[in-house]
Amino acid sequence: MQSTAKFDQEVDVLVVGSGAGAMTAAVAAKAEGAANVLVVEKSDVYGGTSAMSGGGIWIPNSHYARAEGVNDSAEEALTYLKAVIGDEVSEERLKAYVDKAPEMLEYMANNSKVKFETVPYSDYYPEKPGGKEGHRTHQPAPMNAGKLGKEFDLLREQPSQVKVMGKFTMTMKEGRAFLTQAKGWMFTLFLMVLRYYADIPGRLKGSRSRRLTMGNALSGQLRWSMLERNIDLWLKSPMTELIEENGVVVGAIVDHDGSPVRIKAKRGVIIGAGGFEHNQVMREQYLPQPTSSEWSGSQENNTGDGILASEKVGADKALMEHAWWAPSVRIPGWERPFIIFAERSLPGLVIVNKAGKRFANEAAPYLESGLAFYTANTPEAPTVPSHVVFDATFRHKFPFGPIVPGYTMPDGRLSKRIWKVLKKADTIEELAGLIDVDASALAETVSKNNDYAKTGVDLDFHRGESYYDRYYGDANNTPNPCIAPIAKPPFYAIPIHPGDIGTKGGVCTDVNGSALREDGSVISGLYVIGNTAASVMGSKYPGAGSTIGPAMTFGYLAAKHMTSGDRVSDGLKQAASKQSSSTVEPA
Repeated sequence: MQSTAKFDQEVDVLVVGSGAGAMTAAVAAKAEGAANVLVVEKSDVYGGTSAMSGGGIWIPNSHYARAEGVNDSAEEALTYLKAVIGDEVSEERLKAYVDKAPEMLEYMANNSKVKFETVPYSDYYPEKPGGKEGHRTHQPAPMNAGKLGKEFDLLREQPSQVKVMGKFTMTMKEGRAFLTQAKGWMFTLFLMVLRYYADIPGRLKGSRSRRLTMGNALSGQLRWSMLERNIDLWLKSPMTELIEENGVVVGAIVDHDGSPVRIKAKRGVIIGAGGFEHNQVMREQYLPQPTSSEWSGSQENNTGDGILASEKVGADKALMEHAWWAPSVRIPGWERPFIIFAERSLPGLVIVNKAGKRFANEAAPYLESGLAFYTANTPEAPTVPSHVVFDATFRHKFPFGPIVPGYTMPDGRLSKRIWKVLKKADTIEELAGLIDVDASALAETVSKNNDYAKTGVDLDFHRGESYYDRYYGDANNTPNPCIAPIAKPPFYAIPIHPGDIGTKGGVCTDVNGSALREDGSVISGLYVIGNTAASVMGSKYPGAGSTIGPAMTFGYLAAKHMTSGDRVSDGLKQAASKQSSSTVEPA
């Protein structure tokens, strides 16, 4: 948009979105000397999809890991990323990430309230060159919501699936212990319940736990940091358009309090407003088919606004056919689907297509597991939806998405809505009829699974061979922690879809987060991060936290770049020379 009209408001830095990347950029920009930073958020709550997530970040060779004696290096991390991602992303961007991500993490530890700790969470492809079996993924340290004051009520809540019994908040470490029923998990649960009810002031205010963990802890720490630095946050204020003058983005139009506000951003605009997973038109335009926003586990405001606005000012796009795939279970009438991150590794289940056959390793990383629904889909054996099949032993012992273990909630107490999709039968053949798959094929699939449970070797898809597969398996189940017989009636089946936790495609950017045109030139004044940008991870998912880690890192780099003299040398000088009569004020 070309415009020389007056502005209603002026700031140094305008940040669009309030996820982890956006708030990191805001905090870093203020810390680096930006006098006036404004964050605008489309929703009536802040935190974006980050607040709903596990809050993990994938950062190799961090100061947290080094403090624990972990042996890692930037060279190993780059080797690993190149082995996983290939040539989908330039080595320059990959190197920028492995070099600058640890720097960002230490910077935030020293300049904000954001604190992390490493977890022994395996890389998703630990057998690849440079891969590690833990301590590249970090979880945010828990925090007390009292630090946020009234802002706690405006923090986007976590979905029930990342809370124990939909009420008690847990860390990533605690979540693994509960899921796999590791030694000491009952005592951990006891302490969690005790802590919750001992918070008398919190219980007087409501049922929401004031012990913030996972994505709520990260978003809470970032908002706390913003409050300390007097960074304004406007809720219910979507950006509708970027303002461009002579090839330079100088601000944006934001709907605020029912009126359009023209905001001048002297140092630039940073867009971290999520992907397009809840824009059904864009899904059908770019993603594999069939596709539905109802299968997505992200928050509903991610409708591609930042991508579309950037495209209007000449930004190039890439990776638009890719998403952060993750299988999901949709219960009719429930607000959002359950993303099946880890339960697929538990022993005693198979996932079958409409032909009654397995088509992938159930325990694979969730991006690969979700993508398999499309790569294996054929007219003869459709995979959308497929079905998860398990028996009474699994049902009694383990959770699966919306279905809590039978020992705590027997069948008679499950929601009627769950029974609209969950099928139950006394025999495998009867179950096959209920889910409309070939009975003999399903029986053969279950029989093969039971044979593999005896030998511990999955001859078809190698389930349980990778260290990652076994990370969420049941260590007490031998010889393979990911495979157990499906033999005890009744038998169950529930449909599962190729869901996602966001899209990967978006605006092309450089190592500073600057938006790029198709010819590779920089769009001065415009920075794009998070899922609004084409992912530095390409089409892959190297490890837990590969979404938020890059969002925070490139948010930090964008803030550093726009508040430094580099911004001028990288393109603003040339733009300024073309607009001697413009109202734009170079940094």
